[in-house]
Amino acid sequence: MGHHNIKFSGDPYSDSGVWGASTSRANFCEEDYAVTFYLAEFINALSNYAYIHLALRAIYPPPTKPQPLLTRLLNPKPDFMSLSLLILGIGSFLFHATLRQTLEFVDEFSMLGLTWSMLQASLTARQSPTRARAISIALAVAYFSFSAFYLWSGKIIYQVFAFVGALLGVLARSQWTFHFMRPALPEIESRDWNWRTWKALGWCLVGYGLWSVDLEFCAELRAVKAALGLPWAWGLELHGWWHVLTAVGAAQAMQVAREVREFGERERERAAKDK
Repeated sequence: MGHHNIKFSGDPYSDSGVWGASTSRANFCEEDYAVTFYLAEFINALSNYAYIHLALRAIYPPPTKPQPLLTRLLNPKPDFMSLSLLILGIGSFLFHATLRQTLEFVDEFSMLGLTWSMLQASLTARQSPTRARAISIALAVAYFSFSAFYLWSGKIIYQVFAFVGALLGVLARSQWTFHFMRPALPEIESRDWNWRTWKALGWCLVGYGLWSVDLEFCAELRAVKAALGLPWAWGLELHGWWHVLTAVGAAQAMQVAREVREFGERERERAAKDK
């Protein structure tokens, strides 16, 4: 059963938070406003720090030589992927903190933006600038067209299909790049990139498995959490682990995409010098 079919209600403090009763279509197993009246789902909200932290690490990579902190802060190196990861972290935090339907859409579109940014990086790797630009424009048109359709339909299952489809597209394109694209990538680098891609997917699958357990066995989890008490019960807020593990997986996959893109740019530079 997908999360679009499950809504937990009846929590003793669910109508007492500063954001009011939930208006979102989805709710999760964590008890609403159980820790503070300012955050509807305490762990589910705070665990989004994983997205934000890893996005900022990509935007502010370690310097090759010592630099003053202010200099580093004033010279970020963002790309579409790191920005999409940052936006997802902020959007998901706001949604889980408030459980408002408007912010639920922000969370869902941020998820799509993340996967589609990775798809754009995968499809444009080792392409000419002209072809890469055409692919980027086509993906942007597809994304905004789907967003309009989704807002019109309001059916979350379409977002799930688009999210999974984009992930499958990223995986298929990466395998084509590593195994079949010509000229072939160097064997050592290709093997390393492929292993890291599958490991990133593994983190995401583990996270999805924990999310599914959180949905399907909520009553049992709540009983165990009640017996454990705080803070140990927080370790069983499994949707929060979905945030952490998908953040790790997405960040690793994005780094592979960056390295492949940089390799393609070096290839073009060498080809231009040889002419």
